[in-house]
Amino acid sequence: MSSIPLRIVLLIVSTTAAKDPSTDASQAVLSDVIEEEGGGHWELVDTKIVPDVVTQIQRQIMLWADVAADTINLILTTGGTGFAVADNTPEAVSALLHKPAPGLVHRMLASSLNVTPFAMMSRPVAGVRNKSVIITLPGSPKGARENLQAIIKTLPHACLQAAGMDSRTLHSGGVKKLEAEAGIHSTGDHSHPHDHHHAHGSIYQHGHSHGHGHGHGNLVRHTAPSSNPMSNDPTLGPSRRNRESPYPMLSVDDALAKIKEHTPWPEIASTKVDTLLPSHVLAEDVEAKENVPGFRASIVDGYAVVVPQNGNMKGIFPVVSVSHASPGQAKPLKEGEIARITTGAPLPPGATSVIMVEDTILKTMTEDGKEEKEVEILANNVKEGENIREVGSDVKADSTILSKGEQISAVGGEIGLLAAVGVTHVKTYRKPVIGVLSTGDEIVQHDRPGGLRLGEVRDTNRITLMSAAKECGYEVVDLGIVADKPANLEETLRDSMRRVDFIITTGGVSMGELDLLKPTIERSLGGTIHFGRVSMKPGKPTTFATVPVKNNAGERVTKVIFSLPGNPASAIVTFHLFALPSLHQMSGISPVGLTKVPVTLDHDVALDKVRPEYHRAIVTVGKDGGLVATSTGGQRSSKVGSLRGANCLLCLPKGTEPLKARSRVDALLMGGVRSQV
Repeated sequence: MSSIPLRIVLLIVSTTAAKDPSTDASQAVLSDVIEEEGGGHWELVDTKIVPDVVTQIQRQIMLWADVAADTINLILTTGGTGFAVADNTPEAVSALLHKPAPGLVHRMLASSLNVTPFAMMSRPVAGVRNKSVIITLPGSPKGARENLQAIIKTLPHACLQAAGMDSRTLHSGGVKKLEAEAGIHSTGDHSHPHDHHHAHGSIYQHGHSHGHGHGHGNLVRHTAPSSNPMSNDPTLGPSRRNRESPYPMLSVDDALAKIKEHTPWPEIASTKVDTLLPSHVLAEDVEAKENVPGFRASIVDGYAVVVPQNGNMKGIFPVVSVSHASPGQAKPLKEGEIARITTGAPLPPGATSVIMVEDTILKTMTEDGKEEKEVEILANNVKEGENIREVGSDVKADSTILSKGEQISAVGGEIGLLAAVGVTHVKTYRKPVIGVLSTGDEIVQHDRPGGLRLGEVRDTNRITLMSAAKECGYEVVDLGIVADKPANLEETLRDSMRRVDFIITTGGVSMGELDLLKPTIERSLGGTIHFGRVSMKPGKPTTFATVPVKNNAGERVTKVIFSLPGNPASAIVTFHLFALPSLHQMSGISPVGLTKVPVTLDHDVALDKVRPEYHRAIVTVGKDGGLVATSTGGQRSSKVGSLRGANCLLCLPKGTEPLKARSRVDALLMGGVRSQV
């Protein structure tokens, strides 16, 4: 085989990535496959991004296949191969092909169907235009990786043929030689009526060298171990499930780092300034549209005057007008005249100062006795500008009043400030919509009338987590209860991802044969599980995953799934510890997560010997002003009562000896702090 690297280019088809290239995850994944599994045969020479538009897809491919000065051996596209309205890549590419390559298409589909039946929804196309091999890959990084891994070993052979290499020379030595050169092996002694270069249907790539296919039925591995699902295959039954979790045990800090790395960054939206704005984070600086005040205003009740040069205002003056804090026109004021004025009212034109009513004496009234006629002023050394709020003295027009990254609160004055300066809409980070789902055949509605049958459990988690999420300022959708059946769970999750941005499930993440969350996410939804175990108590099987999907506009987006343990205490602890920081990141809130404060233990607290513990407790303000923590009692993960009254999680290290009373530990605040009675 030629020692000269084959030239490869990558076309990313995504309207979203065309607007913001940082949203694309496919390029890095495919580059890794080319480098790590391409056998050194390839050189990636160009990458372009185009929106889901047929003409733009075709134009870029023709520039590479028809116009490029040097032959492009392989053109890979990623994206636009599904059933969404905007998915046009197969149609765009098919029209350009001079020769189709159905064998490559079959190989990719066969490989993907071994992972999930939903691979049949992909519509790959492959073929040759001029001297370039063109292959369409899915937009999902996971699907694109799997498809390319399935065929990459044979592609040098196809590209050399397409480039015009002599076929007789290329095939001297037969298929066995070709397989050896490519580093692949056929799965067995399949007989074929011909033994030349079209016999690629029997060629399978394996990521490691020892024998396969013996005693494993139809399970043929076509991907590197690191890219395959680690979860159980529910179709194999309980006898074939993992006896130990295949997911590495992460520390809490490492798990939080994974969450930060893989949680989507916030989207920007225009939000109306009203009662729904609190808890949103500003996505840009906000400038005042108007001066505050917008006119020269009195800051006291009294009399507007024109101060003479000597500042002496002692004397008796006629009251010529009245200025109230209401819209209207005021006639000009002259020296020697005064106008009665109320707090907040505009100064009459010509007025230069305001004398407080306390510095005056009423001398005469009008004949009907209802109005002041003359007032004696007792003030001397009066200066211009006294008791006056000048235009823009509070806020100047065009000045920055709130900064990007500030969170609008309901208890502060941000809403009033925005209203005062005439701002009606602001750019904020859109808060994700959360869906909460309970799983398990044993789970029943918490408010179902009547008693429970043997094995039934009332659903406490869903209502608890929905309340917690709403308390944190998020819109929440009730996704109900789903039974422990793979098809039901997959259908429910797919429907949920159309409705919400962020899914929280409880149950189904341990080691039982009906714990289906992990395999459903990996095998059916094409998602990535970033961690499946955390070294902590409670909440060890907490799972964090992301799933790439296309929205209704055909744009590729990422949905977040947190699968929390089914025990009530574990669920609420892991919500606050892991789901909340992810929600904060998606909302633009910084720093993320619960506020951490040092507290003093009110009594001895036992430690777990193996894992750090997040202990439910009540923090109060002691008589000396310090924060004191008292345990809520027994901390078993299934014990609902341990949540009663808890407003914090104590961060306890593992250890063999108890922490003594008066020891200092960190606490994560879940709620407000109360004073000791």
